[in-house]
Amino acid sequence: MVRATLYLVLLVSSAHALVHVYELALPSVEQQIAAEYFGTDEVSGKAMTGRLSNMWRLMWGFGAIVAGLLVDRFGARRLLAIYLLGCTAACALAATSSTESSLFVAMIVMGALASIYHPAGLSLISHETTADNRPQALGLHGIFGSAGISFAPLLAGVLLATSFTWRQVYWVLVVPGAVLGLVFVWQAIRHPAIESRRKSAERSEASASTKDEQDHVDWTSYFTLTAMASVQGFIYSALMSFLPRYLSGAAEWFGSAKGDGNFLAAGVLLAGCVGQAVAGRIAKSSILEKQLAWITFGNIPFLVWMAFAGTWDRVPAAGLLALVHFMHQPIYNSLIAKYTPRHRRSLCYGFSFAMGLGLGSFGARFAGAFQSDVIVYGTLAAVAGVGCLICVVLCVLNRPSE
Repeated sequence: MVRATLYLVLLVSSAHALVHVYELALPSVEQQIAAEYFGTDEVSGKAMTGRLSNMWRLMWGFGAIVAGLLVDRFGARRLLAIYLLGCTAACALAATSSTESSLFVAMIVMGALASIYHPAGLSLISHETTADNRPQALGLHGIFGSAGISFAPLLAGVLLATSFTWRQVYWVLVVPGAVLGLVFVWQAIRHPAIESRRKSAERSEASASTKDEQDHVDWTSYFTLTAMASVQGFIYSALMSFLPRYLSGAAEWFGSAKGDGNFLAAGVLLAGCVGQAVAGRIAKSSILEKQLAWITFGNIPFLVWMAFAGTWDRVPAAGLLALVHFMHQPIYNSLIAKYTPRHRRSLCYGFSFAMGLGLGSFGARFAGAFQSDVIVYGTLAAVAGVGCLICVVLCVLNRPSE
């Protein structure tokens, strides 16, 4: 990979890490937000932060479809600058919010602007790399994203432990977004003609597509797969929105403060990084559907364990769930490429993202509505069972012809 391409990939990957920091910032401070607005009323506080997370993720998911259209129209660099500077402003809005309503507005705005990242970032990487160096570029991109997921609770844990408030945590997040946003403004000014050349290349590629490529389109399997995405997204949203809160009980068992659930969450989410790496190595194109089914089934025992875990065992239960749950992503993304035409793939990824993180966002509202871990994680285990049935349908649809 040449230096200029590597530099661009690292820039985009940094923006990828930051979008997941924004995503996990709310779960990392939701206990402090709940305490500020509802004091010792944990039931009302958790319900409120569940609704906050639901709205953030709803906008993050469904906004991706609109964002994909805007990227095609105005270019990835411009949209990445808007995402970064917009989320910077939304963080400042959250930090200065004086009412519950203004905080909801800040989270809705942040989720909508964060939805720009994946259509813009993945598009830019795919068009600025070659077939030879693209896997390396996407590998770096994935590593940065996973690092952002685990870094957010770690950063919040450190700041809260040093007497920062949740508002000050959001003020800290203003800095990297502003700096990186200005870098992408500079990128957009330096490369104004790249996007038009890219569109011309896309049209040429589409017209040169062979009939053989189009013959592999399988919309039935694709829409079955997106139904699976909503199931996985529901579990993901419920899990991520309250993971530090769930692990606070384990932190107290170790003799730490309740807020130290953030440090345990950071460690647990690193296990998810390992899961993605393992899945990327074991994925085989001929059995992707079966692999997705087994991974989905693998969620169930660990969700049941989380439902009944007491104190210290919450950590291994959540860690093993993260390891298995995140394995579905490389498999799932490979299946989308298998079922969809090349010239519609970015839109197909956008729709899939909307189903997974848009419809799936209601998992956060569900988890916030109940105090009982048995109810929350037991229900999520049942939802994973529904996902297994969808995977069986997918396997039947794609069984080898004799």
